[in-house]
Amino acid sequence: MAKQISDKVINRLTLYHCILSDYLDNKREFISSGQIAQLLKIDDSQVRKDINLLNKSGKCRVGYIVKELKVSIEKTLGFAKTKKAFIIGAGNLGSALAKYDNFTDYGLNILALFDSDKKKIGKTVNNKVIFDMSKLENLVKKSGVDIAILTVPRDYAQLTANYLVKRLNFKYIWNFTPVVLDVPDDVQVWNENLMGNFLQFTYHI
Repeated sequence: MAKQISDKVINRLTLYHCILSDYLDNKREFISSGQIAQLLKIDDSQVRKDINLLNKSGKCRVGYIVKELKVSIEKTLGFAKTKKAFIIGAGNLGSALAKYDNFTDYGLNILALFDSDKKKIGKTVNNKVIFDMSKLENLVKKSGVDIAILTVPRDYAQLTANYLVKRLNFKYIWNFTPVVLDVPDDVQVWNENLMGNFLQFTYHI
């Protein structure tokens, strides 16, 4: 990525990308910053500021060319560079993530799932095999996986993270467990705080 872009801007750009994809599906050629802002209920100037980071300019009274803006977001956020991942924990959440095909549109290729429950081993989720945890080390070496998606029960989260980092040398963990992981400084963890997001949403209800 040529420019350093904040997490908040990245999040907004992915939302813009979703809107642009919908516009393309509906064969709409142009979109304005105002239309994007209205759909997301944010300020029009913020949309223009974000898009300026892509070095894209709109046409007066017409807006942005949808296809070009979509491609620009994809290039800026690195969609074209495929990242390989394993899901660690084949429970309800891990299985749901494995079934989400749209990840491939954003450059994430989930290769397989891993679990310690013998009843799950050998089954498939969306054509992805569930392997025994004992197979993980060997398959990591063979596949060159970049990311571990952690969906194990909370009681096993830190123990599993220790194994991923210290034994398998993972540097990127997408953490869906309700645990703040203790990892070395050179390991990047993105915490997906599902309950926190839910409480933000329902706080004023």
